[in-house]
Amino acid sequence: MKRAVIAVAMLAGLAMAAEGAWIPAKAKLAQMLLGVSWQTGGAVKPWPWADTRALAKLTIDRDAVIVLSGASGRTMAFGPGHLDGSAMPGGPGNCVITAHRDTHFAALRYVIPGDVLTLERPRGVVTRYEVVETAVVDKNDTSVLEPTGDERLTLITCYPFNTVIPGGPLRYVVVANKLPAITD
Repeated sequence: MKRAVIAVAMLAGLAMAAEGAWIPAKAKLAQMLLGVSWQTGGAVKPWPWADTRALAKLTIDRDAVIVLSGASGRTMAFGPGHLDGSAMPGGPGNCVITAHRDTHFAALRYVIPGDVLTLERPRGVVTRYEVVETAVVDKNDTSVLEPTGDERLTLITCYPFNTVIPGGPLRYVVVANKLPAITD
């Protein structure tokens, strides 16, 4: 009887570990497939049933991720999502991008004011942004989503970063302003 209990406990532990590893593995695989699609300019779907498209490539401290159209939970399982209704990546206004804190936006915990983020659009147009603020806000605080007169990039993820409970009442927000284009 004791061996059976130990075996069941070990199997349950293995199942929990596999489930915990599945989400980060799926996120990494999706980004690999999206990278191939990005290189073709979106001519090739990342997977046959894809219902979103790549809008941009966001680089945070040398870690590049493909940003997808739409910010639904389903989209964010594969990559950061551009919030519908916010400014388009690289365009005028407040471009809002959201992602999960334990996968694509895990690096946000290390971002500080003065850091430079890059956002590449199709055909190689690159926009650079300087982080001007990081903040923790209530999930119902929509002021960070409001349109702006400047060219801004707002990144949002759940907070705190190290909690095991998904969602929660807080969001971590990174606000970055567009930098002037580099000329040769």
